[in-house]
Amino acid sequence: MLDDDPVHESVHRAFAEDLGDGTDITTEAIVPEDARGTARVVAREDAVLAGCDAFELSFRELDGDAVVKWNANPGDRIRAGETVATVEGRLRAILTAERTALNFLQRLSGVATYARRFVEAAGRPDVVRDTRKTVPGIRALQKAAVRAGGGTNHRMGLSDAILIKDNHIAAAGSVTEAVARAHEARPGLWIEVECETLEQVREALDAGANELLLDNMDVETVARAVVLAKGRAKTEASGGVTLDTIGAIAATGVDSISVGALTHSAPAVDFSLEVDATHAARG
Repeated sequence: MLDDDPVHESVHRAFAEDLGDGTDITTEAIVPEDARGTARVVAREDAVLAGCDAFELSFRELDGDAVVKWNANPGDRIRAGETVATVEGRLRAILTAERTALNFLQRLSGVATYARRFVEAAGRPDVVRDTRKTVPGIRALQKAAVRAGGGTNHRMGLSDAILIKDNHIAAAGSVTEAVARAHEARPGLWIEVECETLEQVREALDAGANELLLDNMDVETVARAVVLAKGRAKTEASGGVTLDTIGAIAATGVDSISVGALTHSAPAVDFSLEVDATHAARG
């Protein structure tokens, strides 16, 4: 689960986008103000569950007394046709929050499901990392979903760690100069350097890099870089990693593999929210 702040902020923004002037004119026209209801959340496909906190807060944002009961936890495998949760509360609030809540659940469960597929394809625990290629405004939620799927998190943001990339190298003039400036500015901090060639790998190692980001290298070159770095620096493979290639990359012995697709290309999971009409009538 996440701290409340990023979830609350994301839910607030989502409702500001969806409600406009604050009114769901369809629901208010059709549903009596005092009606209460119960709804079931049903998975339409096999998946890994994530986004429970944002889903739950979406209903409580509109009905502080809403009760969400879960039949599964974040990180659990769920099956098509399974009821994963029930929601009880004011029926207007349930219907108004439905799309926002499901958007979070579908998108974040999609991230967790995709992360689990990459972790299993890699064949090694804790080797799969995410990146900063996230949907603006919901990075914390997406990174929590990656963890639910069995992956690990790279930097949350630019202030977390030093990662010298190709444009930093271009600005400094060389890998050696970029690493030297980083050491001078932030002595003692972990420094990772993006390397596109074995020549850059050697230069980064000689400059004192702690970790090498092996960018868009083929498997053979990654394997050679891992040998060069052994005992001197950690290694991370990145760039164009797919479910078909991650197993071979992991077999090189690289310490981690970053996959941007976990957060920028994960397909959403299909869920539906079904109101139990027997509890929806005016009491």
